[in-house]
Amino acid sequence: MKRLVHPSLGLIGRVVAILLLAMLVEFTMNAVLYERASQFSVRDDVGRRLAEHLVIARRLTMDTTVPDRPAMARRLSTPHYTMAWSATAPAPTDPALTQMRARVLSWEPVLRSGDLRLHLDTIGEDSYVAGASALPDGSWLHFRTVEPIDSLDESYSRILIAFVVAGGVMVLGGALIGRTLRPMRQLADAADRFGTAEPRPLVEEGPGEVRRVITAFNRMQARIQQLIEDRTQALAAVGHDIRTPLARLRLRAEGVGPAPLRDEILEDVAEMDAMVASLLAFLGGEDDPEKPVLTDLAVVCATLADDAADHGREVHYVGPSHFEHRFRPMGMKRALINLIDNGLHHGSVVTIVLSSTPGEVVLRIEDDGPGIPEDALQSVLEPFVRLDTARRRDTLGLGLGLAIVVRLVDLERGVLRLSNLPEGGLRAEIRLPR
Repeated sequence: MKRLVHPSLGLIGRVVAILLLAMLVEFTMNAVLYERASQFSVRDDVGRRLAEHLVIARRLTMDTTVPDRPAMARRLSTPHYTMAWSATAPAPTDPALTQMRARVLSWEPVLRSGDLRLHLDTIGEDSYVAGASALPDGSWLHFRTVEPIDSLDESYSRILIAFVVAGGVMVLGGALIGRTLRPMRQLADAADRFGTAEPRPLVEEGPGEVRRVITAFNRMQARIQQLIEDRTQALAAVGHDIRTPLARLRLRAEGVGPAPLRDEILEDVAEMDAMVASLLAFLGGEDDPEKPVLTDLAVVCATLADDAADHGREVHYVGPSHFEHRFRPMGMKRALINLIDNGLHHGSVVTIVLSSTPGEVVLRIEDDGPGIPEDALQSVLEPFVRLDTARRRDTLGLGLGLAIVVRLVDLERGVLRLSNLPEGGLRAEIRLPR
């Protein structure tokens, strides 16, 4: 029972097979219900015979003298009905048997003159249909079924059973279709995870069309992963090959005689080295071997502020002395360093503020620089964007510092927002989910 449809069937074939299976179950249950309906028809026939028997019994009883009527009623009893004569009137018709009374009167209209009354006679857990018909002299001919009845209104039972069967067929069909489409959901989840987690090949299962799509996805995933690995190796080689002549240039520049010329050459070499470093950091961002660990974020922020202060920079930390949070320490440290260096390059004072709420951790890096135009607060986060009109033109690098921060914050499922402070300066706000 592990597979209810053959694995070689296509997606359309499986849906058709499920529909056929649902129709088969429905047909089988309808056949069972029809058989039960036939039994109900037999019970109607029994009721019809009761009406006919009651007509004959009334006529024979009326033709019998009063002293002999009890004996006549006993002789009129059958294995299916018991008959009795009495001068006592029975109870009125039970409302639950009104429909049955109407059917009996429609079968034998002559009983309309006899004030036919029906009621339930309960003995233990069994119920019997009992009743009486009035004779012209005011006496009553009583009767009762020998066999108990199963239900008062079989039509309600049939409707209920039909709804139960239909619901069961719908649940079965939905479960089978859901099982058929499960590989598609797995494929969608894998496509959504691709690029954010270690790629894993999907199991090729399901209909033929779905298996072909999964096979193509696995091959595409493998090709992209191979391209990323090849690019990472190429970047490492290029970084080494470029930095080697830069190191030689730096050494040779030390021997240049005039100091101003030597300083200009060293400054150009440093700018080229910064460009190479930022480019390698940005293009190599897909490779993320670091895993999140529980780390004291407050200590990281305070340490960065102390290191900057040791180098003569004015960086302050405001926040708790200890605050543990699960994140990638090296990646977060790189993001904070980029923001701190960015603030110090365009301002003179940087403040790191750490706070938290029940739902998130908030890091604010604020500087006293010129800020950024409001219409450029989003575009500056894109790669290779440099706003020289808002910042000084001696900015090092390729404009990748903030783009690297965005990528590192995304790895933590966080968000980076930039805003200008009312008193002047820029605020970079990192919000991380707790």
